[in-house]
Amino acid sequence: PDPGSTQEPPNSSTPGPFDGPQWPHQAPRAMYVAVAVLMGLVVASASVLNGLVIVVSIRHKRLRSPLNYILLNLAVANLLVTLCGSSVSLSNNIQGFFVFGERLCQLEGFMVSLTGIVGLWSLAILALERYLVVCRPLGDFRFQRRHAASGCAFTWGWSLLWTTPPLLGWSSYVPEGLRTSCGPNWYTGGSNNSSYILALFVTCFVVPLSLILFSYTNLLLTLRAAAAQQQQADTTQQAEREVTRMVVAMVVAFLTCWLPYTTFALVVATNKDIVIQPALASLPSYFSKTATVYNPIIYVFMNKQFQSCLLGMLCCGYHPRGMGKTSPAAPSPQVAAEGLRNKVTPSHPV
Repeated sequence: PDPGSTQEPPNSSTPGPFDGPQWPHQAPRAMYVAVAVLMGLVVASASVLNGLVIVVSIRHKRLRSPLNYILLNLAVANLLVTLCGSSVSLSNNIQGFFVFGERLCQLEGFMVSLTGIVGLWSLAILALERYLVVCRPLGDFRFQRRHAASGCAFTWGWSLLWTTPPLLGWSSYVPEGLRTSCGPNWYTGGSNNSSYILALFVTCFVVPLSLILFSYTNLLLTLRAAAAQQQQADTTQQAEREVTRMVVAMVVAFLTCWLPYTTFALVVATNKDIVIQPALASLPSYFSKTATVYNPIIYVFMNKQFQSCLLGMLCCGYHPRGMGKTSPAAPSPQVAAEGLRNKVTPSHPV
C-alpha cells in the first residue's frame, strides 16, 4: 500500500499504526496513558450527560417543542461521537496503537467526522432558529415541527455530503497524531488531500461559524433594543444580561472546541515542509472530542425548563401534571426576547 495512506515513517524499524505499540517512536508510554485517562473521562461524562438529555426529552412532552428538536439532534450526535470515536480512542490508547485494523480505522474516521459535523452544524442551525424566532426577519413566520425536522435533516445530509468523499478517493481517513484515532488525511499533504481539507474548512467551519456570529449578533442587538425601551424594569435588564452571558458562552465554546483542530489541520495540509510532534498533533483532535461534554451543559442544562423536568424525573419519578408546577428561571434567548417585547417576565424557556 501507499506509505502515505497509512502514515508509515521512513524508518522501517518503526511499526506501522496497525502493527503494534507506537511508543517510544511517537511518544512516551505516559502520553498514551494520559490520553486514555482523558478519553475515559470524556466517555463516561458524555454518555451520562447526553443520555440524560435524550431520556428526559423522550419522557417529557413539554420538551418536544420544535425549537428543542435541534437540541435532541445535538445530543444524539454527541452520543454517537462518544460511542464511535472517544470509546475507540480509549481502547487504542490503552494498547498504544490502532488495534482494530485499517478498515475500522476508515469507518471510525468517517463516523467521527460525520457525527462531529452534525453536532457542529446543529449549533449553527440552533443559532439560526433563534434568530428567526427572536428577530422575525420573515415577519409573522411561525416556526413549526416541519421546519425543525428540516433543520435536523439538513445537518445529516450536509455532513454526509462532505464526509463521504474520503471513502471514494478524495483524500482518505488515516491514523493521526499518536495513531490511536483516525480522521481526514491532513497529514501527508498533496493536492488531493489539501483541496479536500480546504473545502471541509470552508463548508464545515467558516460557514457555520459565520451563521452563528450573524445570528447571535442580531439576536443580542434585538434584545438590547427591547431592554432599552424598558430601562426601569429590573427583570428585563436581568434577562438581557443573562442571555448575553449565555450567547458569549456558546460562541466561546464553539471556538474553543473547533478553532484549534480546523486551523491545525489547515496549516499542516497546506504546508508540506512543516514538522510537528505526534503528541502535539493529537491534542486538537482529542480536545475537540470534549465538546460532547460541555455542549449539553451549555445548550441544555442551562435550560431551566429542562432542569425542572430532569429533577422531577430523578427525585420524584415521572409526574407530567406535577412538572407543570415547577418554577422557571433563566430564559432562553428567544423567550427572553418575547418577554421583553411583551413587557412580561419570561416564564417558559425553550
